Amino acid sequence: MWQRYQFSLKPRSRGFHLVTDEILGALTGINDIRTGLLHLQLMHTSASLTLNENADPDVRHDMALFASKLAPENLPGMRHTFEGADDMPAHVLSSLFGTELTVAVDNGRLLTGTWQGIWLGEHRQHGGARKVTATLMGE
Repeated sequence: MWQRYQFSLKPRSRGFHLVTDEILGALTGINDIRTGLLHLQLMHTSASLTLNENADPDVRHDMALFASKLAPENLPGMRHTFEGADDMPAHVLSSLFGTELTVAVDNGRLLTGTWQGIWLGEHRQHGGARKVTATLMGE
């Protein structure tokens, strides 16, 4: 069985945000999957998806701090600045963290570790709603 969903995540400020529940809320058919995969593709080049800590929000804070040091705004020599100082660093972080994520599904649930959740990395100050294409496959 294959199912495709397209939905938007609500707008968020720059940083890393736990979005597991928001994604699961959009996947009405996941409960029917005994064994399968969920593939998520973020349809943007200035945000990312990643699987990481789901309990302590300090981890998301620290990751955002690290990302700001890794890809700082106003780096001398940057050429792509037309859309603002946060745009090119957002593209760099999107490529480094990635815009796709695949997670195993077992008996209607994501097969993640105890402390794992899906994060949206919002790399712009005001990125707006982020579109996601989700493909659910399995039996």
